[in-house]
This record gives sequence, structure tokens and C-alpha cells, in this order.
Amino acid sequence: MIKRSLALIGCVAMGLVLLGCAETNPFERDYFATGPSRLEKDFGTSFKLQKVNQVADPGAERNLEPVIGLDGQAAQATIEKYRKEFEKPAPPAPYVFGIGGTGGLD
Repeated sequence: MIKRSLALIGCVAMGLVLLGCAETNPFERDYFATGPSRLEKDFGTSFKLQKVNQVADPGAERNLEPVIGLDGQAAQATIEKYRKEFEKPAPPAPYVFGIGGTGGLD
């Protein structure tokens, strides 16, 4: 009888512990929320911050002076040199001896 009472009390206690850990209706929070959620408050913040951080000089649009840099001929020569680098064939890969191999001495 005592064992049965202890087992019943243990089951009730375990049930109360599990009930305390259980979440109530997850949709209930949306219906009774008093204001916007954290997600709604911060929506788009990351995009706006990235956009602002990519601008190096915010006042550059007011500067109407011509841009100083490479002239047309120097820029053309630089582009041609850059493109010629890709025309070169790749150097042959060095032969690597493998473990247990003959080393190419067939």
C-alpha cells in the first residue's frame, strides 16, 4: 500500500514537472502581444546597416570635380597586360612520387 502511494505521488510529481516545462499555445503570444515583436522592430536593420557601411564617403555626391586617376592610354595598357596574363599556359605540375609506386620508372 505504501509502495503504491509512493508510486502514485512520484507519477503525479513527474507529471507536474513535465507540465511546468511544457509551452502553452505558441499562437497565443501573437494574439495577446501589446506591441511589435523583436523581429518586427529589427526587420531590415541588417540590410540598412550594410548599405550605410558600404559608402566610403557620404559627401562624395556633392563633389562635382572630375575624377583624377589613370588616363585612357594608361588604363588601356593596364587592361591589356592583365588579359595577357591569362593567355600564358600553366606550368607543368612537378612529378610527385607516391607511396608504393614505381616513381615513373616502368
